[in-house]
Amino acid sequence: MDLIGLGMNLYRFVKVATCGTLVATALAFVATSPLAAATDDDSFFTHLHTEKAMANVTVSPGRAGPVEITIQLETTDEVPLAAKAVSVTLADVQTGKRLAPVEASREGVDGWRVKVAQLTPGRWMLGLGISISETDHVSVESPILIK
Repeated sequence: MDLIGLGMNLYRFVKVATCGTLVATALAFVATSPLAAATDDDSFFTHLHTEKAMANVTVSPGRAGPVEITIQLETTDEVPLAAKAVSVTLADVQTGKRLAPVEASREGVDGWRVKVAQLTPGRWMLGLGISISETDHVSVESPILIK
């Protein structure tokens, strides 16, 4: 996968471990400019990568109001990842306001979907909690831009 071709221009390295749950080494590639973030339908795309899982996340539309977040999970070998559960958290970076975590609905083997009633414009921190098995959990987060 050519991340440059996807318009990704920010690389972050994060390593965290808490409460016996490996939160994972995360490489988050985030589009930071409106042109790189937007597609023809004005959606925002980001790719998140940990030692155990990758997630392609699309926020549609990428502007204020109700949004739908779609998540496609893969292993690091780019094989569909059939997780047991996925939760989504969102926090407004400027105000610190956190929305209640939302459990995603499964769509197929590797697809997940969440509907959020209202997002305001600005930078948000999107967090994914991925339950790979009963004992294996991965958490990763990345900033997103809502116009």
